[in-house]
Amino acid sequence: MKQAITLLILFFSALLHAQTAISGSVTDAKGHPAIAANVYIEGTYDGATTDENGNFTFTTDAAGTQVLVITSLGFDDFKQTIIIESYKPQAYKLRESVNTLDTVVISAGTFSAGDNTKVTALKPLDIVTTAGSAGNIIAALQTLPGTQTVGESGRLFVRGGESDETQTFVDGIRVAQPYGATANNLPTRGSFSPFLVKGMNLRTGCDSEEFLEALSIEMLLNTIEKPDQNRTDVSVMTVGGGLGHTKKWERSSVSLNLSYINLAPYQWVVPQNVKWIKPYESTSGETVYRYKTQNGMLKFYAAFDRADFSLDQNDVNYTAPIRTAITNNNLYVNTSYKAQFGTQWTLQSGVGYGYSNNNIRFNADRVTNTENSAHLKVKLTKGFSSRVKLSFGADHFVTDFTENYNQPAVTDFTSGYNNGITAAYAETDVIFSKSFALKAGARATYSSVIGQFVAEPRAALAYKAGKTGQFSLAYGDFHQTPRQDYLKYHTDFNYERTSHYIFNYMYNNEGKTFRAEAYYKDYHSLVKYNTPTAQYNSVYNNNGYGFAKGIDLFYRDSKTIKNLDYWISYSYIDSERDYKNYSASVTPSFIAKHNFSIVTKYWISDLRSQLGVTHSYNSGRPYDDPNHTVFMNGHTKSYNNLSISWAYLLSQQKILYFSASNVLGSDNVFGYTYANNPDANGVYARQAITQPASRFFFVGFFWTISNNKKINQLENL
Repeated sequence: MKQAITLLILFFSALLHAQTAISGSVTDAKGHPAIAANVYIEGTYDGATTDENGNFTFTTDAAGTQVLVITSLGFDDFKQTIIIESYKPQAYKLRESVNTLDTVVISAGTFSAGDNTKVTALKPLDIVTTAGSAGNIIAALQTLPGTQTVGESGRLFVRGGESDETQTFVDGIRVAQPYGATANNLPTRGSFSPFLVKGMNLRTGCDSEEFLEALSIEMLLNTIEKPDQNRTDVSVMTVGGGLGHTKKWERSSVSLNLSYINLAPYQWVVPQNVKWIKPYESTSGETVYRYKTQNGMLKFYAAFDRADFSLDQNDVNYTAPIRTAITNNNLYVNTSYKAQFGTQWTLQSGVGYGYSNNNIRFNADRVTNTENSAHLKVKLTKGFSSRVKLSFGADHFVTDFTENYNQPAVTDFTSGYNNGITAAYAETDVIFSKSFALKAGARATYSSVIGQFVAEPRAALAYKAGKTGQFSLAYGDFHQTPRQDYLKYHTDFNYERTSHYIFNYMYNNEGKTFRAEAYYKDYHSLVKYNTPTAQYNSVYNNNGYGFAKGIDLFYRDSKTIKNLDYWISYSYIDSERDYKNYSASVTPSFIAKHNFSIVTKYWISDLRSQLGVTHSYNSGRPYDDPNHTVFMNGHTKSYNNLSISWAYLLSQQKILYFSASNVLGSDNVFGYTYANNPDANGVYARQAITQPASRFFFVGFFWTISNNKKINQLENL
């Protein structure tokens, strides 16, 4: 009897712990065997690896409803609920993973420079190592395709758009005053030091709804998130000096840069084409504080600069020079926070404030203006899978501008405006496969000064052709409130608007990058006025229009020749506008049809030196000659600038640096200013707009102090 009971217990025990065979096959989407894929029951150790034919088999003690998991490198994880007792062998297909470096990326309308993206055309150090840039971010960017060298301005002009059609953002927060102070027909510089920037994206349209108020381009500067060590940087230069320090803790860090520029000693030695009374002098500084939270990063950024100078400027309409003096104060601060939470949720938010004050004198006349601006932003991103992502958010911009013009004993006139811009947007990214992706969205914007709502649809497609090349196609609508020069006198405007159409091809493989991009921009509702310049008594309307079309080419190679890194840019543009006080639709005066740049950097090991050479060429730009009946019929001669730089390591952490711009002394002319009235012979006299000096020379000594004795500032020169 006892033996019978024991046998019965063993029988039922065997039934309870019976092992079930699980088998099947695994292939990719094309039916090819998935070799060495892991197949297992979730929460157990029961599983197997597929063989060379993609087959698997294993036994399990599990029972009832379970989850079968299949994983393989290069494929999305696969999960399926099964019932063990009724399971039958099945064939499974895996979907190719899109979280790999060879997945298609949307590149139409986006030029990445050192950001954390899959494909970049420039490295972070390229922002400042370009010969002739003299540490100016804008000057370095002017070697890229699509940009124009407008030497009398120094600002960023892109694809037929003026500089005010470009917006600048730091860590996603807009900067209302991105340039330093300057006088008429003298180039300015960007306000931001390159030393705190890890990279940037240049968005020439269509690929995102996140940014607004830019008919031409958004320049997105991203500050460094995690410095690698404590360090101090000292610079002594022919134009001034600088001091930088970074302190790092376990979860936080702070970086500080201070700079003092005084051109008086330099201009005393090197002859100038400008009669300076008080050469340019500025004091500036930047700081970034970073704190790593459990799930994100909090950053505080602040920048300030104060500049003043005075000079005598000749004017063809006056016998005596005009004394121009400017004092400028700028402050910009922002706080940004980015974090992940929940299941594939990302929050990005921030607030920024900008203050600018200018005191300007033209002989006895005085102009004082002040701008206060703010930007509040929130953005949420939800990833539904590795293939689908939804982003949505809102922005609010505030601008308060006031200007006073005082002409002693004649007039005292105050102008200005207030504007609030509120916007909301949503966009989705869908990666159908490693070869095909879509981004689409829409943005709704309201401007209080315009009093109108507008909607901006945008979409971009990308298709990967082979392992190294891909095509992208994009479309987008963009709106912008008229510029400050108009709004301070008149506010009854509509939005200026444009539509972008972009076709892009990109090749990227082992240190070689090639981009070709064709575009068409259609402008509507541009501002026109009926006076020689925009002024308080002008009659304004939005009847202007225009177009810009062209092709941009870029090639970079850092592999073919050892120690040599170079890139070549070429742009062709055909553009016409009827705007401002133009009498016909013509090519604007800031556009050259052909633009070419070649930038080279060569490391000479035996000399412990880096040699840089940059050559830029632009064809002639149009200008209006009133001595002829055809409007805008003149053309300047072509622009040429050959610049060189030499960095020599005195020791591993001490560098002697030399650079020279326009070493051949090309007499570049950017246009002409004509007299308001003809002389006795009926001829309008003219004055050429030229460079402030034939060449610019720079010598600097840079010293890095850190525990890692191999770190230096070479990457920043």
